Amino acid sequence: MDKTYQPEQIETRWYQRWEADNRFAPSGEGQPYTIMIPPPNVTGSLHMGHAFQDTIMDTLTRYKRMQGRNTLWQVGTDHAGIATQMLVERKVAAEEGKSRHDLGREAFTDKIWEWKQESGGHITRQLRRMGASVDWSRERFTMDDGFYKAVQEVFVRLFDEGLIYRGKRLVNWDPTLHTAISDLEVENKEQQGQFWHFRYPLADGVTTDAGLDHLVVATTRPETLLGDTGVAVNPEDPRYASLIGKFIELPLVGRRIPIVADAHADMDKGSGCVKITPAHDFNDYAVGKRQGHVLINVFTPDATIRERAEVFNLDGTPNADVDPALPAAYAGLDRYAARERIVADMDAAGLLETTETVTNTLPYGDRSGDVIEPLLTDQWFVAVETLAKPAIEAVENGDIQFVPKNYENMYFAWMRDLQDWCISRQLWWGHRIPAWYDAEGKVYVGRTEAEVRDKHGLDADIALTQDEDVLDTWFSAGLWTFATLGWPEKTPELATFHPTSVLVTGFDIIFFWVARMIMMTLKFTGEVPFKQVYVHGLVRDAQGQKMSKSKGNVLDPIDLIDGIDLETLVAKRTGNMMQPQKARAIEKATRAEFPDGIEPHGTDALRFTFLSLATTGRDVKFDMGRLDGFRNFCNKLWNASRYVLMNTEGEDCGLDGEVTLSLADRWIVSRLQHTERQVTRALEEYRFDLASQALYEFVWNEYCDWYLELSKPVLWDDAATPQAKRGTRRTLVRVLEAILRLAHPMMPFISEEIWQRVAPLAGTAAEDASIMNQPWPQADDTRLDESAERDIEWLKGVIVAVRNVRAEMNLAPGKPLDVLLTKGGDADRERLAANRVFLAKLAKLASVEWLDDPAQAPLAATQLVGDMEVLVPMADLIDKDAEIERLTKELDKQDKFIGGIEKKLGNESFVAKAPAEVVEKERAKLAEAQASRQVLAEQRDKIAAL
Repeated sequence: MDKTYQPEQIETRWYQRWEADNRFAPSGEGQPYTIMIPPPNVTGSLHMGHAFQDTIMDTLTRYKRMQGRNTLWQVGTDHAGIATQMLVERKVAAEEGKSRHDLGREAFTDKIWEWKQESGGHITRQLRRMGASVDWSRERFTMDDGFYKAVQEVFVRLFDEGLIYRGKRLVNWDPTLHTAISDLEVENKEQQGQFWHFRYPLADGVTTDAGLDHLVVATTRPETLLGDTGVAVNPEDPRYASLIGKFIELPLVGRRIPIVADAHADMDKGSGCVKITPAHDFNDYAVGKRQGHVLINVFTPDATIRERAEVFNLDGTPNADVDPALPAAYAGLDRYAARERIVADMDAAGLLETTETVTNTLPYGDRSGDVIEPLLTDQWFVAVETLAKPAIEAVENGDIQFVPKNYENMYFAWMRDLQDWCISRQLWWGHRIPAWYDAEGKVYVGRTEAEVRDKHGLDADIALTQDEDVLDTWFSAGLWTFATLGWPEKTPELATFHPTSVLVTGFDIIFFWVARMIMMTLKFTGEVPFKQVYVHGLVRDAQGQKMSKSKGNVLDPIDLIDGIDLETLVAKRTGNMMQPQKARAIEKATRAEFPDGIEPHGTDALRFTFLSLATTGRDVKFDMGRLDGFRNFCNKLWNASRYVLMNTEGEDCGLDGEVTLSLADRWIVSRLQHTERQVTRALEEYRFDLASQALYEFVWNEYCDWYLELSKPVLWDDAATPQAKRGTRRTLVRVLEAILRLAHPMMPFISEEIWQRVAPLAGTAAEDASIMNQPWPQADDTRLDESAERDIEWLKGVIVAVRNVRAEMNLAPGKPLDVLLTKGGDADRERLAANRVFLAKLAKLASVEWLDDPAQAPLAATQLVGDMEVLVPMADLIDKDAEIERLTKELDKQDKFIGGIEKKLGNESFVAKAPAEVVEKERAKLAEAQASRQVLAEQRDKIAAL
């Protein structure tokens, strides 16, 4: 093995070898175990959330593969409708100076397919870099032919059952992209805005109980008053009881609108009166439905004011009874320009009562960055009520289990308050809706136009036009577990690997993806999509802040693996940033945090860090200090393996013939059984943090720090028998080989590299074998040795006691010491007799003897190991006068330090004015300093008494 651990030299090599050897494909043997990767966007790159999630899935897959399960980790990518269309639109505009409309639909989608072939594999390359053992031979794409067939089949069947319909409804509308978007694609941002309080004149000479001829309503969107259909007051509000059923003269428009009683109006908020605009606000839409209002749409798809409003009944049919006229002065104005003009006109008319500055939340499209507008449009919907019932029951009866269980409550809360699902998008890239229209607008649904004509007996001369819209990406994603396995065909893969075993996902898409997969899969397969849902937290920075480009705190997992220099890192974080001041602040923060850039850490260290952070919490605070620590852990394992190989390669490792196991051999084998049980239990319970912790503590603290040291007296002692040497060599390699198998799901590359050298020595490697196909270590209770564990704990206690004395008395680590043991029991005497050689070598002792009479003990430094005292006689060990002088100087320094703190705390002004936490910190410093002084004083007194 190389002297130093260099992950970059082994990781790519091993991944290519595994993939070439087809190691990731299902074995065809054992009980099936299936995980479906949440399909990342084909446009994307691997971010920290992906890397965290993929590490968990790969750990589970490798673990189950080693348990002999027939494992399939299904890989694939999502076509990402909006994101991909935007990316290619920008590319075409930059390279050809054309828009998609210049190209036309067919030519533009051809451009997207070209881009996908050339550049769409970036994230799959990064998955390989993370060590993901997915079955690449089954890679799927949500726009491939087989998947498209499944999407069409689901749409047609749901339509035929009346569960898909087309209707005019309020949706989140992106005025830039000209499409409806889902709630998940809306980013709510808090900001300061204006709250305008307007006077709405009462009609027909009516006045309030207070004698006023108007009501006051407040709004953050004055432009929507053009579409008002009423003013709501609370039915319990005595101030307005007499006005219910009366009318308002809508300012600027002149339309008479009713005053209605509705609990949506809050008596304690503002005036208690609320303007109702059902076509431009989701809450108002609900009020309008309750009150039987019409829907008055005043916006175009560009969010400009229409010349004449669109007026509809609640069922979406046109309404001819309400005058659609709008003031000509606002026609064609952008919504914000219209807002300014309307506020000015209301003020000029004496109808602006007051303007208030408030903090409010605005919805932004996460792709376009434009403010989302609730808009009344024709869309396709799924009626979800009948689909939801079995999906709720599947979780209630335990067919699907959430881990942690508390996420079931989040699932139920949403599922029991479902709204019909808008599934259409006004895009060109995606699954085009399989619906056709005749000249009169009648809709026909089928898999193809030919099927539609045949199904409805339409003549060839009847012109049909296919719906221009595509399906929401989440619609196709909802079919992921079964469509990727060949449904609607009854494939062997579908029969073998469905239902899948577990879904690994973040809590933020339980509503948008998990719930819809459950509904769709139960509907079309009669099975649950997965038996368990493991919900992990979201990766944030060390301060708990969301990682985002705008904050400049994004970490690229590949940069953490391969390293990145400071200047490149700064350029990545500040590139394309429009605000120079913000860019400078991010550059300054980056230079402070990473003055030398980011050093390479390797994939295994990053994976182990992620697993150590995979607790049951909602937030995962990523700490570079942990990553550094686990890189050191990889180094520790590498160096320990080099020690083992140097002492076993070319030697008799006891595979045949008689062996004798030392106390240390029996102890480490026993401790290994505990560790195997701990790691296995933790992985079964999805406690990856506990699994990694158990492995880390065993490898670092027990195997490396203690067992390797305890092996040296046997291996390096000429007096040791050949049987004993063989026994220790066999234990060294077999325990290390088991460690590597335990580590493999978490740290695949380093474990494979070392295992290839160690396994032949342990007698466990067949030709061309890989660790990933070796059996998972199983704890064996017959190999537990409580006596050996107690004896080694005693031995460790004595060694640590001697080391503590060396540290306290400032004695050189290699200076031989005479040690006396006293006040213990018979078991302590027996352990001394059995382990005298170990003690002498590991604690660097000149002698170690039992003192029968504690009263005869010389002046010595003392440590306790249970009831037994460990004595290190001090005479002749140190230069008494020099040590007293040194300790006296240390005491003087400590006294000055203590005096300074006492003076500060004695200052009444400081104690009264300083923040409480500052005063408390000073008090803690004082207590710590006083304790340190006491230790120094005790040491000086001991030396002086020699």
